[in-house]
Amino acid sequence: MSVSSDDKFTPRPPHPRTQAVHHGTRRSQYGEMAEAIFLTQGFVYPDAAAAEARFQGTGPDEFIYARYGNPTSRMFEDRIAALEGTEDAFATASGMAAVNGAMFAMCKPGDHVVAARALFGSCLYVLDLLVRFGVKVSYVDGTDLDQWAAAITPGTRAVFFESVSNPTLEVIDIRTVADLAHAAGATVVVDNVFATPVFSRAVEQGADVVVYSATKHIDGGGRALAGVICGTRQFVREVAEPYLKHTGGAISPFHSWIMLNGLQTMDLRVRAQAEAAAGIAAALHGHPALSRVIYPGLADHPQHDLAMRQMGSGGTMIAMELAGGKEAAFAAVDRLRIIAISNNLGDAKSIVTHPATTTHSRLTDEDKARLGITPGLLRLSVGLEDARDLTADLMDALQG
Repeated sequence: MSVSSDDKFTPRPPHPRTQAVHHGTRRSQYGEMAEAIFLTQGFVYPDAAAAEARFQGTGPDEFIYARYGNPTSRMFEDRIAALEGTEDAFATASGMAAVNGAMFAMCKPGDHVVAARALFGSCLYVLDLLVRFGVKVSYVDGTDLDQWAAAITPGTRAVFFESVSNPTLEVIDIRTVADLAHAAGATVVVDNVFATPVFSRAVEQGADVVVYSATKHIDGGGRALAGVICGTRQFVREVAEPYLKHTGGAISPFHSWIMLNGLQTMDLRVRAQAEAAAGIAAALHGHPALSRVIYPGLADHPQHDLAMRQMGSGGTMIAMELAGGKEAAFAAVDRLRIIAISNNLGDAKSIVTHPATTTHSRLTDEDKARLGITPGLLRLSVGLEDARDLTADLMDALQG
């Protein structure tokens, strides 16, 4: 069978795994193979007129100051934007710098924000700060579309939610909430950390702005803090960037370099972690020491069908509730031998967290109960260890 030249050489978009290795690479005059780290706080101009032109935005698209941009950071921004399917991205010093930057850069006193109440504790703190600066914030049950419809009004500036909530793994219907928000002229901001860039299709499903704590799955090795805001070029460069570069939220070049290296293996890591999580969740399901196992990949998860449509995977995170409450949870955690006690997630090492006393400890008991953060709840981030070893570790810990 003959193949025409058109058939043989028709270009096709690169696979995300290929983009994660190559997209946005900038090489210096030395032609280095690995991405270079430009450890510099400033840049030299050929003459005074060139300096003036760059500061006025009329010169070439080059760099001014590390707080404004850096070649290594721009590589990371270009690469993650390509993976996320957005026009641009701005890398930040941490995931919370990304959340803070996205929300504060667009909101002013008198604006209205609608948010899912199931959020990471620090995200709730940022929203509380918005209230102190004159922004009205309404909270809804993120899984209840009627509550979103009732809360979003023509005066709503933005909606904000985690596509998969921390720590109880509620899955929010991005497309429907986005449709409701867009009908009112609101901007849709999605914290996509638990979904990961591997399983994310948030922009395709209606998100306008996507934020990540790159500290998690993007780094994947627990080495550094970083965050990123992905969106249109107009939002990233005209709304978010001025706020972040003047308030100091930009990422360091070294941390950008770490994130670039993390991206190269992210697809392989995250898929392996999710496969292991699915097996572990199935093994834990029905254990007599547990009153519930929460994993979007399990058929009894309330949003299982939505999770499969939206992500195609249950993800890397599992939540489980011990029937014996805090005492039983602490005892089980202390018996673990492989899984580490910490409050990070998305690491190559498996991590267990007791949200009620750590990441969500600032919430009132009433708020914790409303969100399902019970004294017996544990959050498990599945790492890259052998799933059989992790399952045995958990079974031994639960047996007592």
